[in-house]
Amino acid sequence: MIELASKLEGELFKLYVLEQTLKPLGYVIGGNWDYDHGFFDYKINGEVGYQFLRIPFQAMDGQLDSQGTTVQIGKPYLLSHKYQIGLDDNVHVGNINASFNQFAEPQDPDAQFPDEYLSLGKELLKEAEEALQS
Repeated sequence: MIELASKLEGELFKLYVLEQTLKPLGYVIGGNWDYDHGFFDYKINGEVGYQFLRIPFQAMDGQLDSQGTTVQIGKPYLLSHKYQIGLDDNVHVGNINASFNQFAEPQDPDAQFPDEYLSLGKELLKEAEEALQS
C-alpha cells in the first residue's frame, strides 16, 4: 500500500456529487463498503491480480444509504492484490460449498505495488482532484 498526498483529504462532499463526478472517470464504489464508510476504486491493472487507486470516505451525517449524506474524504492510496495462479490449495470440495467458494484466496492481499503504475496512479488522483474542485 502506498499512501498519496491529496488536496481532497479532509474535504466534505455530498456522496451523490462524488458518485456523479467520479463514476464517469472510471471509479466504482468498492464492494467492501459499510453503512458509515466506503471507497471509490479505480482499477489500474488486472493481469496477475489487480492494482487500484482507492479513495476512502467516511459518512459525516447519517448512513451511506441515506439520501443527501455528506462524506469526508480520507487519505487516498495505491493498493495491489496478487492472486494465486491455478487452483486454491485450501478448497473444501462439496456441491454446496463449491457453489459459494468459487474463487481462489489471495496469494498476497497487500502485494508490492508495481513501479510502472505509480505515476499513473498519481495522475488519476490529480484528475479526480481537478474534477471535484471545479
